[in-house]
Amino acid sequence: MSSRRYDTNALRCGTHSTPSKSMYLDAQQAVRCQATDPDVGSCAVKHHFPSPIVSWIEDLSSFGNVSLGPDTEYVDEQARASMGQSSTSSNLHDMQISVRLTDEFMELAKENTSNNLETCGILGASFSDGTYFVTMLIIPKQEGTAHSCQAVNEEEIHAVLSEQSLYPAGWIHTHPSQTCFLSSIDLHTQYSYQVMLPEAVAIVVAPTDPTRSYGIFRLTDPGGMEVLRGCDESGFHTHRETTDGSPIYETCSKVHFNPNLRFEIVDLRSGA
Repeated sequence: MSSRRYDTNALRCGTHSTPSKSMYLDAQQAVRCQATDPDVGSCAVKHHFPSPIVSWIEDLSSFGNVSLGPDTEYVDEQARASMGQSSTSSNLHDMQISVRLTDEFMELAKENTSNNLETCGILGASFSDGTYFVTMLIIPKQEGTAHSCQAVNEEEIHAVLSEQSLYPAGWIHTHPSQTCFLSSIDLHTQYSYQVMLPEAVAIVVAPTDPTRSYGIFRLTDPGGMEVLRGCDESGFHTHRETTDGSPIYETCSKVHFNPNLRFEIVDLRSGA
């Protein structure tokens, strides 16, 4: 249920309220995009990594409602999702995500899901007019089991984000045979993203959950962030209670679904 944590020292993203693109390395390999048909709203993209990129314009009719509720699998008593907002959520920037992103991710994860293996992806976002726009979904080379997923060759992820001057806006992963929640391992992965970017999200897609197919979560701040900051354990484990009595993580606020948001898919698993 966890991709390997992104190297915060390598990214040096910081958590400034007005992000600066200067924190990223210069791109060594360029990506050039040319629209083949402006009426269709899609474009073919040449990418110098092993895999192709596909860009989409979505239709609002493809978006389904999200149902969110409590869960118990692999979750300690202090790590239950809350429908409320943390004390600092009002200070976060808005984030927009394509209504088609989870569907496209599940299509890419289809083979793994049928074999009860988790799949993970990384979200890349641009920042404009006080809002983060998730414009890229990166599927890294990875190793997965029924209960975990670990990215490998993470320098490729960093290179894609760097060349496009995108922020690591969080991650998405499947729970092929479990319910929709964040495990203790997931919480640590999410902590590494929120240290870099407070707005970062964790999207969990659980196709066999009878109550909700996916959820979008963040650690509570300061409650959950404080707990994870002081936890050195690994594997599945319990966490102490937050000092303010809040749950460790919560359903995201200030995240909006955009039916017209273009996003690119980079599947690094493909061979040359």
